[in-house]
Amino acid sequence: MLQDPAAPPLPHAAPDVPPAAALGPASGAAPRPASGVAFDWVDTARAERHRAGLVRALRPRPADSPLLDLAGNDYLGLARHPEVIRGAAEAAGRWGAGATGSRLVTGSTELHAQLERELAEFCGFEAALVLSSGYTANLAAVTALTAAGTLIVSDAGNHASLIDGCRLSRARTQVVPHADPEAVRSALAAHDGRALTVTDAVFSVDGDAAPLPALADACRTRDAALLVDDAHGLGVLGDGGRGALRAAGLAGDADVVATVTLSKSLGAQGGAVLGPARVVEHLVNTARSFIFDTGLAPAAAGGALTALRLLRREPQRPARVRQVARELHARLTAAGLTAVRPDAAVVSVRAPSPEAAVRWAADCRAAGLAVGCFRPPSVPDGVSRLRLTARADLTDAQIATAADTILATAPVA
Repeated sequence: MLQDPAAPPLPHAAPDVPPAAALGPASGAAPRPASGVAFDWVDTARAERHRAGLVRALRPRPADSPLLDLAGNDYLGLARHPEVIRGAAEAAGRWGAGATGSRLVTGSTELHAQLERELAEFCGFEAALVLSSGYTANLAAVTALTAAGTLIVSDAGNHASLIDGCRLSRARTQVVPHADPEAVRSALAAHDGRALTVTDAVFSVDGDAAPLPALADACRTRDAALLVDDAHGLGVLGDGGRGALRAAGLAGDADVVATVTLSKSLGAQGGAVLGPARVVEHLVNTARSFIFDTGLAPAAAGGALTALRLLRREPQRPARVRQVARELHARLTAAGLTAVRPDAAVVSVRAPSPEAAVRWAADCRAAGLAVGCFRPPSVPDGVSRLRLTARADLTDAQIATAADTILATAPVA
């Protein structure tokens, strides 16, 4: 703040001593010692997690991990593709390491705009809006497209980001049974006013696909909007990997909005909302997780754009990843394991208990195979499982090795 020339000079503190005002009002006494009681409840919660077998821990991986990876979401094998890495590096070299601000201030670059144009065109939508993650994209879409008095009809198997969007909205949320269009139809029929149905396109736990045409039909009986999280469909389903909505013939429809992530098939980071231009413009002006969040880093935008262009040139990759998933499923079920038939790239294998799932995943890791381990509360049905993710770049020999390792380490039911 500039000083008024006519005002008396402002006091200056010593260089290493903050002004007294910055320390709060003088109390005349030092604060009493901390007792530590404030977070005693954390120890109780930790003990409960241990008893339930639900302890989680970070496990930093080295850059050159020797493990065969069936745990990550690099479906098309593009995260380490030389072109994608080069695209990310060139973007960082030109635009800098960070976006420097929110998208509405300094965080929008020509690179972001180009990514939005090409992503919308590829998926068959009128417009796109890029955000810092798929999670923030779902928060933006759900909260900005609802208000007090809106009904949200939400599938029981939806991802946590959709669930949190429902919780943060001012709308009334009705959770309906998993993949049940008639339950959606009934919920909408009992409501008079604005409504939004939200669903994953491919559910992240079991890898099953939503019945999108039937859901769209149910919505249209009441002029409700349909919001679909296509995080696990982009790059895997549809013509050339254009997504589940493109495969269902719904991409670009006036009452349909999609969200996607750039961190799975495109091997980068970030998320996007796709839909009618007027909806995207509304999000720019109202979505808090867009307005108040720093823009996606240029390196991630550059990597995602390069991956998208590579996918255009190599449309065989989506078919290959689906083939790998079917092969894994066939090998495991033929040997007697219980696994959900994959509709995309995720193969879910049931475990007898949370503790057994943890041991199974650890035994796989010790044998050189990284697999996902899903336990409550991450799974809505309370059933623990290994979650395997197919990759387009896996060889037939690697598929066989992965299946053999899972079978050799399987717990006895």
